[in-house]
Amino acid sequence: MTEYAIVERPGPLTLIQDCGRRGQQHLGVSVGGALDSHAAGWANRLLHNPPQAALLEICLGPFALRFPAHTCIAITGADCGWQLDGKPLDNWRAHRVGAGSLLTGSTATCGLRSYMALAGGILTPPVWGSRATTVAEKLGGLQGAPLARGDLLPYGPQQCKTLLAAPPGYVRQYSAEVFLRVAASNQFTQFPPQSRRDFFSRNYRVAPESDRMGVRMSGEPLSEVPGNMTSEAVAPGAIQIPGNGLPIVLMRDCQTIGGYPKLGHVYRVDLDRLAQARPGTQVRFVLGSLTESQAELAAQLKFFGSGQRV
Repeated sequence: MTEYAIVERPGPLTLIQDCGRRGQQHLGVSVGGALDSHAAGWANRLLHNPPQAALLEICLGPFALRFPAHTCIAITGADCGWQLDGKPLDNWRAHRVGAGSLLTGSTATCGLRSYMALAGGILTPPVWGSRATTVAEKLGGLQGAPLARGDLLPYGPQQCKTLLAAPPGYVRQYSAEVFLRVAASNQFTQFPPQSRRDFFSRNYRVAPESDRMGVRMSGEPLSEVPGNMTSEAVAPGAIQIPGNGLPIVLMRDCQTIGGYPKLGHVYRVDLDRLAQARPGTQVRFVLGSLTESQAELAAQLKFFGSGQRV
């Protein structure tokens, strides 16, 4: 039996997301999916959901959702002061929800994106094997659009045998400074040595123009960068340096090809922290290695499950 939760307050940008839409990039279709894989992974894990289960990504808040039938939910990520029927809910844990209950959240106090999973996942129709919403392409979710007041979210009412909470060591605290580890790209040595030194020694800040396609940096630009190159495949985490010398870190909704030179790639596990960085957050880049990046990603995928269909 399918029930429908009712969106009473959608917030500025609430999207249905999952692990993303893979295998279509040759058609120009973005990967999409939850920007913070750590928080989204824990939301599903706390409910024993499969890793690919669709959930809500709530940007900044405020947000309100009415449940006509009982279920269980889990909330992680940015803390929006969540309440159920006026009673406070702890973040980073699962909760039972009674029929007719109202979940409300205010504006996030720190961090940028909250994740709310339902037991069994949100059951919107998949597109190319994913329910992820990519607004620019109008794919997934509810007709490829952010949630609006009055939208109905299909779910199968389920209960949990136990209510789990994330162990303290896995609960993320979001600060005003983020360190991002970088694996050098194939174009790394095309940047002058001084530009490379400047990139890793300077403080940048997240610019207000950032979005799900890319996080733009403000600060002192690099004085010398290679010119535009022949367009080639790009992926989330790529650090593009356009002609103005200010880095752009590509995120999950990024284009599939690009011609800006790439200095490196942010570790995929570190993109989770960048996804929670508000405009003005200070960013420092640290040179790492491809081997370390792949090892940490493999550990994350093993912990949560890859979420990829075969």
